[in-house]
Amino acid sequence: MAHITYKHLNLHYTDQGAGDPIVLLHGFLEQKGMWKEIVAVFKKRYRVICLDLLGHGKTENLGYIHTMEDQAKMLKFLLDKLGISMCTLIGHSMGGYIALAFADLYRDCVTGLCLMNSTALADSTEKKINRDRGIAAVKQNHKTFIRVAIPSLFSDQNRSVFSDEIKEITKETLNMSQQGVIASLEGMKIRADRTHLLEQHDFPIMMIIGKKDPALDYNSLLEQAKSKDVESVIFEDGHMSHIENKLELIEALSKWLSSKKKT
Repeated sequence: MAHITYKHLNLHYTDQGAGDPIVLLHGFLEQKGMWKEIVAVFKKRYRVICLDLLGHGKTENLGYIHTMEDQAKMLKFLLDKLGISMCTLIGHSMGGYIALAFADLYRDCVTGLCLMNSTALADSTEKKINRDRGIAAVKQNHKTFIRVAIPSLFSDQNRSVFSDEIKEITKETLNMSQQGVIASLEGMKIRADRTHLLEQHDFPIMMIIGKKDPALDYNSLLEQAKSKDVESVIFEDGHMSHIENKLELIEALSKWLSSKKKT
């Protein structure tokens, strides 16, 4: 693990393997370690970059609102420092929002984009109201918010199947600051609709969709996946595909990355 100074904070990241660069972007209430089993497979063939996003893991807060553009600009800074001019982005949940923001800002730098349990839509009015409720709950007790939020990302039956993993994720996430949790909720609430990227793109796009994803609307994701030249892979479980459908996810990503190299 390494870190560099970005503005006034330490940005923590890992850089492993050799080959075409892949950037793995974790989601809300996660950190770069969520990718360890994915990295173990792909570092044999690719250069794999993981980072702790603003307010997550060991990377500190930049402010009181972390927009998706803020996160994307931090990623661009890191890639420039590492001498990487083009890369494939794989983003889980909020990481997908950041990948889309990066593609909007730096389209020529993107060679492929995978939205993993993520959406190109902006928050609906209802979702924004729920974000505000979440922010109120975080202000009251952010540790209670975390303890409730993590299990809710799994499909109903998997909350007992993966109880050990849920405990481990919760333990790690409890290290997040109240400010970091709120800043991401505020940033996600105001993010732009980026469905235009699904219709107008010159790089491969894949969507990983969970049938029982409690955080996203399944039918909405299916509609987005009908966009021009967007590949989709559907799993039977929830929002946490890297845990609930780990082997299938590795297989799907492997096939997509291999086919992308041939095009």
